Amino acid sequence: MARPAIGIMAKAPLPGLAKTRLAADVGSAMAARLAEAMLADTAELVRELDAEGYVIVTPPEHCASVSSLVGLPALPQSEGDLGCRMAAAVETLFARGHTPVVLIGTDTPHLPPSHLREMLALMTNEPDTAVIGPAEDGGYWAISLARPAPALFAGIPWSSADVLTATRLAAMRAGVALREGPICFDIDTIDDLSRLRARVAATSDLAPRTLAVAALIGASGGARLAAGKTQRGEDTGS
Repeated sequence: MARPAIGIMAKAPLPGLAKTRLAADVGSAMAARLAEAMLADTAELVRELDAEGYVIVTPPEHCASVSSLVGLPALPQSEGDLGCRMAAAVETLFARGHTPVVLIGTDTPHLPPSHLREMLALMTNEPDTAVIGPAEDGGYWAISLARPAPALFAGIPWSSADVLTATRLAAMRAGVALREGPICFDIDTIDDLSRLRARVAATSDLAPRTLAVAALIGASGGARLAAGKTQRGEDTGS
């Protein structure tokens, strides 16, 4: 029987590449440290589930180092925009014999495992549907498919507040039944880190590595840390 697969779409946690919005406040080195923690916590979350875990990496030349970091097999992301890379990742995981296939990012390491279990259960009970996990910022934290559906990734205004709405419309136009799982919030800004610490630290053991780095950033008052200072123009921004 085919096993589900969960692919973590991830940038290599390198200064100047990962969490560049946060880097403007905390420096690129600390932002990379946070990205590494978020990736490791997400991988730990995936390992708790009855599914095969993968990390799907950009830039591709960092597959080996990221695989070693998180203890999951790594696959390279393809060329193109995020939609092209996600569609290609889905195709690759189906080609490996998995079903359903879930793609998740690294911005929700605090996600309760029950959220992903609920998503997988919906796919088991309703195999002709796709399931999406809405994010509060208008995007989504994961998508699960029982078969390839490239139309769900085409023409989407990625990195905007319209991602979820556009995906719903794409599913409707493609005749794909779309169910929605629990909502969650992403970690993209200093305010999100404060929210994480307030909501998660006192109530659960989720995302311990992320919380540890968030505490360091909080102790600095969100200012640029000496270890993370970069020369003007080094960060790419996002």
